[in-house]
Amino acid sequence: MKPGPGLRRHFLQFKDLRAEEYAYLFERTREIKKRFKNYERYQPLVDRTLAMIFEKASTRTRVSFEAGMYQMGGSVVHLTTGDSQLGRAEPVEDSARVISRMVDLVMIRTYEQAKLEGFAAQSRVPVINGLTNEYHPCQILADIYTFIEHRGSIQGKVVAWVGAGNNMANTWLQAADILGFTVHVSTPSGYEADAAVAGVRNPACWKIFDHPLDACAGAHLVTTDVWTSMGYEAENEERRKAFVDWCVDEDMMSAAAPDALFMHCLPAHRGEEVTAEVIDGPQSVVWDEAENRMHVQKALMEYLLLGRIG
Repeated sequence: MKPGPGLRRHFLQFKDLRAEEYAYLFERTREIKKRFKNYERYQPLVDRTLAMIFEKASTRTRVSFEAGMYQMGGSVVHLTTGDSQLGRAEPVEDSARVISRMVDLVMIRTYEQAKLEGFAAQSRVPVINGLTNEYHPCQILADIYTFIEHRGSIQGKVVAWVGAGNNMANTWLQAADILGFTVHVSTPSGYEADAAVAGVRNPACWKIFDHPLDACAGAHLVTTDVWTSMGYEAENEERRKAFVDWCVDEDMMSAAAPDALFMHCLPAHRGEEVTAEVIDGPQSVVWDEAENRMHVQKALMEYLLLGRIG
């Protein structure tokens, strides 16, 4: 029997979990990834079904969740707006009431956070945010694990965010607030990050810089995103002009700490938000970062469905 409303955990934004829960998830990720690399069979989610609902196109999110769920022994139902009624012919709350009676877990990649929250409010099973306009918690989960994997604890470190104050920036602010590091934010005028959207409680966890080079000074991690996110394509040319000085280049990486890492959530546009020399250079860990989406999401799904193991 599936649990009724009120008896399930959701992961709708990064602040939905506590620091000690993230410590557990990162340790589980390490163990699950080790088993994967050693070709060890590990299938704790046999007979569990994940429904994936996409209103925004996806490559990494779909592959990482789908492959991850199959590797954990479960099965997957894939839905898009073309073959589902989500928020179109019936209220999103009604879709939640139906879908959550048939599956064990739901991942949604959509536009408005409010739609995701409306679904979760009526879901009988855990709901995961695969991306919304406001937040991208699974990506930041992977990014932080990747940092830990390469450099150890992120606590007390500095992350430089260069680019738009978008869903990634909002989620980095939440993560800094919870896990005890600092984000240096540099955005063009008119594209600032909004601490109110992020819901940051500790204002000391982030600092604003007018110039991206200054934001990168001494940073342990430099990260960015495309200049134009999905849903904002009409602004593409305007953004190209506004963001021209916010291309992460070798000068910015030289200003960072000597062992600084570079990350990008992908897809990347070389010559726009990052130069080829940086993303393809020795400080870049973007491919590890992309793979780790799958491993952290496996740990997350295990936790939401089974609780702590051992």
